[in-house]
Amino acid sequence: MFRILFILLLLVPLMEVYVFIKVGSLLGALPTVMLCILTAMLGTWLFRQQGMQTIRRVQEKLSQGEMPATDLVEGFILLLAGILLLLPGFLSDIAGLICLIPGLRTRIATALLGKMLIIKSGNTQNQTVIVEGEFWKDDDKRLR
Repeated sequence: MFRILFILLLLVPLMEVYVFIKVGSLLGALPTVMLCILTAMLGTWLFRQQGMQTIRRVQEKLSQGEMPATDLVEGFILLLAGILLLLPGFLSDIAGLICLIPGLRTRIATALLGKMLIIKSGNTQNQTVIVEGEFWKDDDKRLR
């Protein structure tokens, strides 16, 4: 696990630098930097808009007594998108913008939620489940 994380921490910045150099050689230095700043600003605006919509949906579901599991996972994906959009680089901007597409974000959230439920149910099969509660008989007159 740590080996994969270490390789990713090395490869992702190298790929970002490579793409930055390629785009810079095509457009020039100043337009490349301006494009990077523009994508960060656009992404921040989109992140704010969609984040507020997600917060409203979570509040509505909570007020109706429903569990907003998918919306909470979507909120986490939006947070990840915001972080990716603030990082300098075009690959992280593309990944962040992909996370901002509502239909795709919902599918990713549903898949992640399904994965988490499978993992959770797989871990509890060999464990004892204790359910606490109260019990009484209706015909017992002492409890009335």
